[in-house]
Amino acid sequence: MDKSFTNAERAEVLTQALPYIRKYNGKIVVVKYGGNAMINEQLKNQVMEDVVLLSLIGVRVVLVHGGGPEISDMMKRLGKKPEFVDGLRVTDQETVDIVQMVLAGKVNKTLVNLLEMKGGKAMGISGMDGRLIEARIKNERLGYVGEITGINIQPVLDLLEKGYIPVVSTLGCDEAGNVYNINGDTASAFIAGALHAERMLLLTDIPGILREKEDPDTLISDLTVEEARHLQETGIISGGMIPKVECCIEAITRGVRNVVIMDGRVPHSILMEILTDEGAGTMIKGAGNE
Repeated sequence: MDKSFTNAERAEVLTQALPYIRKYNGKIVVVKYGGNAMINEQLKNQVMEDVVLLSLIGVRVVLVHGGGPEISDMMKRLGKKPEFVDGLRVTDQETVDIVQMVLAGKVNKTLVNLLEMKGGKAMGISGMDGRLIEARIKNERLGYVGEITGINIQPVLDLLEKGYIPVVSTLGCDEAGNVYNINGDTASAFIAGALHAERMLLLTDIPGILREKEDPDTLISDLTVEEARHLQETGIISGGMIPKVECCIEAITRGVRNVVIMDGRVPHSILMEILTDEGAGTMIKGAGNE
């Protein structure tokens, strides 16, 4: 236990969090988890602690995860070279088998186990389970990279109803039984939209949207969808941030109240976002939302 805090200071921190606990109690928050926060073991433990704590105070958390580095690592171990086109993994039949093995197997079950060890109640599913994510081929050049055609959200709702933290790996399928690799940010947007989530948190490797690319002090704390589009047009939002912002806008269009692009490298950034005044990262707000 941290001796630098007195018991009175701890009590004060909890009291200040009370309005936020009240606000989010019973609400759905979708966390898209990947990148550096997933590779660094200390950060991984802190993310799991945040998710469990939110769950225990009555927030209905859905954890949607990627696993790009683990997939690439397994491909190399099996003698297969990862190949990307426009940031998307070229996925032939052998690769999609590896993706399924790593995402729905190793990564998903490791996260479920960690959440359980932290005192949570978690259940892992893939987008194939209950036909949660229906998909088709996005681009013939990319192979089995999927474009989402439908979301059957009932399996996630059933788990939430029973008090579980659903842990979702982003695989999709079609009626013919083909399996597809689905972009994690896109899957999160569609799932959060189908749940009409109060908030979607997109954990990334940057502080948020910056007015000046290399200057963290120019962080934009909140934006409307219109303002986000204007920043794209003027080139302030560029490169790899464009698809992330597009996913945020997609989520809001589908019914999510607010989406936050935030730095998953900051310890306990999820709790900072949900339970404090300052929050973390850049919030993109739906029309008429706080």
